[in-house]
Amino acid sequence: MGGPSGGRPGMAGAAAAAALLCALHVHAACQHATVTQELLQAGFHRELLVKVELGEGGEDAGGCTVAARIRLPPGIYVDPYELASLQRHNLTKAVLVPAAVDVEAPEYSATELLVLLYMEPDPWCSRCFRAVLPMHGRYHRPAEDSEEASVVLKSPEVLRCCCDNRLSTECWTPAEVEAPCSSKPDGPCQWYSTMRKPVPEELILQVPVGLRQHSSIVCVLTLLATGLCSSLILAAVCKHGHFSAVTSSE
Repeated sequence: MGGPSGGRPGMAGAAAAAALLCALHVHAACQHATVTQELLQAGFHRELLVKVELGEGGEDAGGCTVAARIRLPPGIYVDPYELASLQRHNLTKAVLVPAAVDVEAPEYSATELLVLLYMEPDPWCSRCFRAVLPMHGRYHRPAEDSEEASVVLKSPEVLRCCCDNRLSTECWTPAEVEAPCSSKPDGPCQWYSTMRKPVPEELILQVPVGLRQHSSIVCVLTLLATGLCSSLILAAVCKHGHFSAVTSSE
């Protein structure tokens, strides 16, 4: 009687250890997605290059859609008209939330923008995806001693959509995304969020800003330029315009 009863704690401990090792193995296998960001061009008009590598531990991405959910701070915006033009030429595909964007609003009165950027497969890497998002810096308040304002871009979230539900529930969690899956655009499809390796450093965008001590000079030059242009336009109209008297008949 003592042998079997004494073996039960050992069996329970072995089972617990096996379960822990299995959980650690699954957790390690899920840490496979890597996201990198790169800023292209300079000034107010930039391009954000996003690269995603699912790694060797993930499922095959064939037949699935991979997207990056990017949260743009108020200092950056995406022009919906520019994006629509690029989508007509199959250059970039993305969904904006909200869809209406005030492109004239300055940074201090703008709101955060959510972008779902659809990724394209990399022909040189079976588990790699990439996409380019055009974005623009907003005007900031004049600064005291710096000619640039820093806008921090956080790492995007990796999303996948497989309408045949082939994703592992240990590595993927359901995500609330109000956007169609390109593999099945006419029907409902569940998006999933994957674990990813954290980016060591956040991406920082430098936006040119004016200096506060130059405000008076800018105002004077603006008034002079406006007055000069208005005078030239008025002179051209008086010299080359054709005026005719208009009479009304009773």
